[in-house]
Amino acid sequence: MKDHVEEFRGDLLEFDEMTDKFYKKEINIAKYKAFSGGFGSYAQRGGTASMLRLRLTGGEITKEHLKFIADSIEKHDISLTHITTCQSLQLHNLSAAQVCSLIQESFDHGIITRGGGGNFPRNVMCPPLSGVQSGEYFDVLPYAKEAADYLLGFIKTVKLPRKLKVCFSNCKENITHATFRDLGFVAKENGHFDVYSAGGLGRSPRMGVQVASNAAPDKILYYIKAMVNTFVSYGNYENRGKARTRFMQETLGTEGYIKAYQEKLSEVLEKENLDITVTLPEITKQGDGRVINSARAIPQKQHGLYAVSYHPIGGSPKPEFFRKLYDIILPMEDVLVRLSPDEGMYIINLTASEAEKILTLTKDSAKNIFESSIACIGASICQVGARDSQALLRACVERIRKENFPDGTLPKIHISGCPSSCSAHQIAPLGFRGGVRQTPDGPKPAFAVFESGCDLQGKEAFGADLGVMLESEIPEFLAELGKEISSKNMTYEQYIEEYHDKFMEIVEKYI
Repeated sequence: MKDHVEEFRGDLLEFDEMTDKFYKKEINIAKYKAFSGGFGSYAQRGGTASMLRLRLTGGEITKEHLKFIADSIEKHDISLTHITTCQSLQLHNLSAAQVCSLIQESFDHGIITRGGGGNFPRNVMCPPLSGVQSGEYFDVLPYAKEAADYLLGFIKTVKLPRKLKVCFSNCKENITHATFRDLGFVAKENGHFDVYSAGGLGRSPRMGVQVASNAAPDKILYYIKAMVNTFVSYGNYENRGKARTRFMQETLGTEGYIKAYQEKLSEVLEKENLDITVTLPEITKQGDGRVINSARAIPQKQHGLYAVSYHPIGGSPKPEFFRKLYDIILPMEDVLVRLSPDEGMYIINLTASEAEKILTLTKDSAKNIFESSIACIGASICQVGARDSQALLRACVERIRKENFPDGTLPKIHISGCPSSCSAHQIAPLGFRGGVRQTPDGPKPAFAVFESGCDLQGKEAFGADLGVMLESEIPEFLAELGKEISSKNMTYEQYIEEYHDKFMEIVEKYI
């Protein structure tokens, strides 16, 4: 990693120069976005502030990195943080001086932001409980870290048509969407990977196709290089709207794509030496003999240890939280923080006594499945957003709290401010995508509604588009739906299965 830090450090002078030009209005937002995205930074809506995205492989934050984050928040008086669905941490509302200083300081502390946006390999994703999760096939995080390090090497050597997202899964939960990303390594019981590629959400979503089976873990870099070569050879460099890997299934046909990928893989296997050797980490920490009962305290496969989940509403922890978390875990042996693709985090390797302290610190966490809903940062911040996803989620949570529904009455909803699907609304049990609805009184803020999406391996499905609902009416729609479900003493899943026609009757009142 140190080699990459030094490799990219020289680029930061150009970032400073371009940022200065942008804030002096010498270049426009579009030109700055095309440049700054490659450094993990974008100007926010209105062009008066910036965001910086910290690239964190598998979402893992060590104590040292947590201290840096806490120090930075205090030093720069950062007012907004956001956990992304790609396991990065975004720092918002930065001035030109702050973003230029922060990016330098991030590099100094071994956090590379290069490729956090733009047409580059993005943050490599991994299940947040990899290595500690009961029932996982094996720990995939060490392989994700090898992949991340390797992919950074392409940033200066290969021009990709667009971004490339690589991820790993450790069980059928498929929280990283490994079966429908640009490239996904899906762990198997036999200790190997099945490999999927050319999938993705957003406009024209596609499930990935299996391009290899039983790939040995020490061979993963060959499959990554084959993916890069396939994308460079067959990706669309002319039309940005069709420059993602999933569109190669259209241009080549699914079978043609599989053949093209396997041809590139054969070439790489024949010509290159990309074997890796990974030492799996061993957790020797012992529990304290106590047992803790909390829905947010998850027993690890290491007997006596726990992972505590924390899901701040909307994935935006209060900035001061990071200092408090650092101060508490500093004396705790082997404790790590892992950001999750659902905009939450886990604090892992805790004894029962330590877990109790973390539970107390994180008592503002989502109280149920519905409150752990996912919303992108939204149009109040994002340049391309159509609707304010965060504001809608807050309004929905506030409305539903008045009803005191039993947990499970309403599902985890996913809210995206635009078709980009940053919240993954297309695979949610109930998803919303920002837009506009024409009314007799003119256009009004609205969201398209999707239902019955699923990301579980073997059951993957994109949700059906039901129509468009006014933003102002969505909280009441959810309240009416919740009342109907709770009157039958059912969970949302049970209700949808048995009373789908009634569900549609309620939906049709609002669309």
